[in-house]
Amino acid sequence: MILTFKVKHNRDFSHELILARKVAEFAIEHRSRSSADVKHFGLKSAIANQILKKYSCNKKVKTIRKVVLTIPNQSINIDKNVKHIRVSCLKLEMDYQFRNDFEKINQIELDNEYAYISVTIPELPEQEVSNYVGVDLNTTGHCAVVGNPITGKILKLGKKAQHIHEKYKNIRRDLQKRGKYRKVKQIKNRESNILKDMNHKISRKIVDTAKENNCGIKLEALGGIRKAKSSRSFRYSLNSWSFYQLQEMIKYKANLLGIPVVYIEPAYTSQLCSRCGHIGNRNGKKFECLTCNHVDHADVNASFNIALRREGNGQFNAERDVLKGNTDIPKEAIP
Repeated sequence: MILTFKVKHNRDFSHELILARKVAEFAIEHRSRSSADVKHFGLKSAIANQILKKYSCNKKVKTIRKVVLTIPNQSINIDKNVKHIRVSCLKLEMDYQFRNDFEKINQIELDNEYAYISVTIPELPEQEVSNYVGVDLNTTGHCAVVGNPITGKILKLGKKAQHIHEKYKNIRRDLQKRGKYRKVKQIKNRESNILKDMNHKISRKIVDTAKENNCGIKLEALGGIRKAKSSRSFRYSLNSWSFYQLQEMIKYKANLLGIPVVYIEPAYTSQLCSRCGHIGNRNGKKFECLTCNHVDHADVNASFNIALRREGNGQFNAERDVLKGNTDIPKEAIP
């Protein structure tokens, strides 16, 4: 697995970044792949080659937004004993504090403040598990509700996300009315950074919970959910929902620990009773089964259904039927 770590380098690369932009502009104009063609700019050939490779090969690139200094693996020296990196072509030396069990450094990208170090991390073999926790992702209320049907314990995470969306939406609306469009973009970036940090913490808690209980993780396959028809009032919450980012964070953190992550069909997870398997009545965040009279929080009920459903289809897990004493699930209740 490839991970990227950000390290502050405490060097001024303004001059080199200006040269890098000139090389990138030359690459787009001439589609050259030879560093000899850009030698007159004065940028180190190891870096110039990477820029030419990036911009000359991609014919779809017409303009340049931001250019970074890309250092290939061959120009990087590592001393793992003292956690030290040296970039020979730029005479850059820096210490790192991230995990030291990486196999190699693939490349380093430098802007004028940070070094973005791409490393290959070995993955643990996937564990064999018999039980799963189910993760129900939501646009309202808590971002994620985690249910463990074996222990009956639940975990509700990310309650502040909806408040953050509403807060920054109102701020942007006010700024747009006053014509401060640059500030609108800054506010949007701030919101994204806050939610990204929140997703990191939520995903870490979910993975740690699965590890502590020796369980796998089940998620809903939510591809194409934004294309589904929805009411106008619900559309903003859906489009500002970073569910894909959260799922990807859960997946890569789980893979690093060898915890299996599987995806199930999301149909009827919110409408079926997690105890008897019959279709019940959901009203907002309240779920009530009309057959066994089970009453539960709707997201908690959904998380149990996700945990107990088989991978890749809408069939129920036979283990749930044994645990709950329900072996006679009617066909009409199965999606």
